[in-house]
Amino acid sequence: MNPDFELTITELVKRFSPEVTIGPISFEVKEGEFFSLLGPSGCGKTTMLRCIAGFETPTDGSISLRGERLNERPAHRRDVGLVFQNYALFPHLTVFENVAFGLRLRRAPKGEVHERVGQMLELVGLPDLAQRNPAQLSGGQQQRIAIARSLVLEPRLLLFDEPLSNLDLKLRVQMRWELRNLQRKLGKTSIYVTHDQTEALALSDRIAVLSQGRIEQIGTPMEIYEAPRTAFVADFIGSSNILEAIVGAPSDQAVPIRTERGMNLRVRACIQSAGTRVKVLMRPEKFHLVDGDAVADAAENRLASCIEDMTYLGEDVHLRVVTTDAEPLLVSLKSGRDTRSLKPGDTVKLAISPDDVHVLRE
Repeated sequence: MNPDFELTITELVKRFSPEVTIGPISFEVKEGEFFSLLGPSGCGKTTMLRCIAGFETPTDGSISLRGERLNERPAHRRDVGLVFQNYALFPHLTVFENVAFGLRLRRAPKGEVHERVGQMLELVGLPDLAQRNPAQLSGGQQQRIAIARSLVLEPRLLLFDEPLSNLDLKLRVQMRWELRNLQRKLGKTSIYVTHDQTEALALSDRIAVLSQGRIEQIGTPMEIYEAPRTAFVADFIGSSNILEAIVGAPSDQAVPIRTERGMNLRVRACIQSAGTRVKVLMRPEKFHLVDGDAVADAAENRLASCIEDMTYLGEDVHLRVVTTDAEPLLVSLKSGRDTRSLKPGDTVKLAISPDDVHVLRE
């Protein structure tokens, strides 16, 4: 077994009925890694987390922590900490007693309890709130206390079940960075469940994208976003233009493809043979405006388009355009001098590099 892997999931299956089955799922998490399970509601990500924590019993497969099989161990003997979505703090206990709860169950000496709880409250930046009750705290403060309560037991593995979903957007962004910095400082191996793509991209070392109980792709945030393997991953992660197309005969520098509506594009990399039907991905932010009087770059794909709708979002301007081939596209441009005069009904010339046109592997 590779000593760099803290957690190993092998062919894990959870069967609720003949029609509802999650898995088989296999993945490995490195020591100190922040690993996210990302997917829509009902894809199986929380069930996987509960199996790792010991709150669900897998139908088949194995869960190993540093080579030690966990399947038969009860939850309290797995050396795993779990941070819940709803914080799960005891309302009748002070912040100090909430964090100390697990240590007192283990009958830790009084002096050790005070020392370790104090250290944890310092670590999450709330040392002055020890005597308050949870109802006197903000949502972000409650979440930090929930994290401190898990960390105080010094688990080998830290699990997060959508811990930021109850916070407002500004606080969620703030807590995202605080959580990532805390995880890096401690070097704690972490499994994070979320349906929020931006959250997963910002926090993770690697991401497993799940759909209908199966893993679609595992990779770094950049790999998942820039090189999705399937149409589901491409569509689920960020905004996307996914078009049906047919591969043409390759030339020396590029491979021509033709969409169903007749738009001709060139791609840099395509392993499918000529005549193959494929799906093509173009991210909205990969397009840029070109001046009609400028000398054409032979390497670029150039598309004459008409603006149907536009949305101003401060830093960005989002366009819905239709090309002369009647192909609808989403386009995201940086706000600036070139975009100030744009309005619905205008004709614009867009360009996208062949390197940014991806043929998806189904």
